[in-house]
Amino acid sequence: MTDLREQADRTLDAVGPRLRALRQRRGLTLGELADETGVSTSTLSRLESGLRRPTLEQLLPLTRAHGVTLDELVDAPATGDPRVHLRPVATGDGGSVIALTRRPGGIQAYKFVLPTGRDDARPTLRTHEGHDWAYVLDGTLRLVLGEHDLRLGPGEAVEFDTRTPHWFGATSAGPVEFLSLIGRQGQRAHLGAP
Repeated sequence: MTDLREQADRTLDAVGPRLRALRQRRGLTLGELADETGVSTSTLSRLESGLRRPTLEQLLPLTRAHGVTLDELVDAPATGDPRVHLRPVATGDGGSVIALTRRPGGIQAYKFVLPTGRDDARPTLRTHEGHDWAYVLDGTLRLVLGEHDLRLGPGEAVEFDTRTPHWFGATSAGPVEFLSLIGRQGQRAHLGAP
């Protein structure tokens, strides 16, 4: 019993430095992280310095904010199961998206599966900071990009500044699967040439 308690103490003592490293890697102040998580600045400071032991109620919003799992945050031992368990998230239009990266900041990778669409749909275009790179795996991707209404097939890719009004969807030919790399402003996907 004492051995388990000592192991738990060591695990919890190591969380503070990991929290500080994750926050600093993202370039956030304690105040900015407090605004994002709802955990007070003073509590975050005490957690990072090891003056306070974290509770599950504090760790859960921190894992979400930093884009890590609870196991990663507490450095839980590997279970020996090498399978990756990706969890799709349903979109409002009947599609799904799977996050392929879990680290905060940098370029994020996603797989989208969108249901059959309508060719005459008049989508609502949106903009945001960053760059997007999309690669079609299967089906036909309809991309409305500014004044252009494009159709991309398997093996085709597109890269654009996301400040250009845009929208992705499937056509009436059937569902579409595509990969998307999204980076904040100034971060672009770079492909090497053979």
